[in-house]
Amino acid sequence: MKRLILGAMTALAGAAIFTTTAVSGQGSVDSPGVMTAAGEVPALGSYKVPKTPWGEPDLQGTFNANDLQGIPMQRAQTVGTRYRLNDEEFKQRVAQRDQNVANDNSDEFSLERAEEFEARFGTVGGAVSPPPHWLERARSVSRVSSYVIDPPDGRIPAITPAAQAAAQQRQQAQAARRRQLNGIEAEWTTDRSNYDRCISTGVLNSITPKIYNSGSRIVQGPGWVAFQNEMIHETRVIPTDGRANVGNAVKNWMGTSVGRWEGDVLVVETRNVKPESPVNGQPLSDEGVLIERFTLSDANTLDYRMTVNDPKVYAAPWTLRLPIPREDDYGYFEYGCHEGNYSMPNLLAGSRAEEKRRAEAVARGEKIPEYVEPARGGGAGRGGAGAGGAGRGQN
Repeated sequence: MKRLILGAMTALAGAAIFTTTAVSGQGSVDSPGVMTAAGEVPALGSYKVPKTPWGEPDLQGTFNANDLQGIPMQRAQTVGTRYRLNDEEFKQRVAQRDQNVANDNSDEFSLERAEEFEARFGTVGGAVSPPPHWLERARSVSRVSSYVIDPPDGRIPAITPAAQAAAQQRQQAQAARRRQLNGIEAEWTTDRSNYDRCISTGVLNSITPKIYNSGSRIVQGPGWVAFQNEMIHETRVIPTDGRANVGNAVKNWMGTSVGRWEGDVLVVETRNVKPESPVNGQPLSDEGVLIERFTLSDANTLDYRMTVNDPKVYAAPWTLRLPIPREDDYGYFEYGCHEGNYSMPNLLAGSRAEEKRRAEAVARGEKIPEYVEPARGGGAGRGGAGAGGAGRGQN
């Protein structure tokens, strides 16, 4: 949780465009491995990966996704099929990063004004937001136009009519639960999101960059790869001997994963993701499978790709790519979420206090106002009461 200070913030006054200076042992969002000279996606496996002592491709290292902040999941339609932003689009992204840093470092912030800052800036201060000095921002802003690379327009295919109906039912159930709670934040922990409860942010949200703790690391042994995400300390220990996946009776927050080597590319098949652990907001069906591909696009960039294939949910498969820079000296910390999650007992205690206040008001003959859905769509759990959604980790 490192605070980024850009001097006197001169970049806000001008139209400065930040470039990347290569650092030994550290990746760059502008490296040839991230984007070809023509601005396209490099072919998977085009870099010759070194070998471990036992002869498997060596992907080991620590990788920091902070510099991928600002990249949308799917591409703006105005960008079309371009993987590389033009100068004007890039300038706008840099300006947004600079504004975020200015908000983080504002001398106006105080605990007394936390709710005001949360209303203005979203991720700064507030009762359920981290304090500004926790936040991490991109040092070198990326020109990558979207995470989604296939379809070529960078747009996620439409969800099926059945998936649309299921999504509507979930939304209706969440809205009904908020009305039932009538403005009380939570009856129990299950009224909060998975992220609020320190359970999981899921396979996809655990690797995409956050406002802090965006590290990932890979450790290998003969026949095995351990892939760890810093956010909520998710660790998947993946066999790489090509064995079959387990049956669909076993469901996990991060699914069940098995891997195999295809040249220098580690191909991982992930199934059995719990429906309460959605991928980009959509639960996977019993036919859903995530095909993950791990390799190095150059010596200092982890080329991570995920193909989402679920015919019951999406009209067609789609693929996203995260070129994550290596950063061997990154401060990778334990994510002590449960140990420091005072928000849950405090929130439940506050809810019980509010219930007591209301009961006393009713006893005095006062009427309790009916719940009104806020314009920002928050309500219990911020991800929706009982939503089991991505919560604060949603990109």
